Amino acid sequence: MPTYDYRVEATQNTYEVQHRMAVRIENWGQLCAIAGINPGSLNPDSAVTRLISSPSVVKSSALRNPEAPPCMSGASCCGGGCGLSN
Repeated sequence: MPTYDYRVEATQNTYEVQHRMAVRIENWGQLCAIAGINPGSLNPDSAVTRLISSPSVVKSSALRNPEAPPCMSGASCCGGGCGLSN
């Protein structure tokens, strides 16, 4: 399931939430219900904004090698040959 970042406009706090792509979250109450967050005293109708983030993609061929690729250990990759890309 994809992971999304949401900012609560009333507090400027950011939350990371996993949900299906078809789900649209528009307010704090919906975000709390999906993420299992206690809404506290904040109005459930408070607006939230889904933030743009850059996911990392792992090629399935990279998963066959149990060793971490060089870029995961601090070294650099040669032209993305490790199977990871941003």
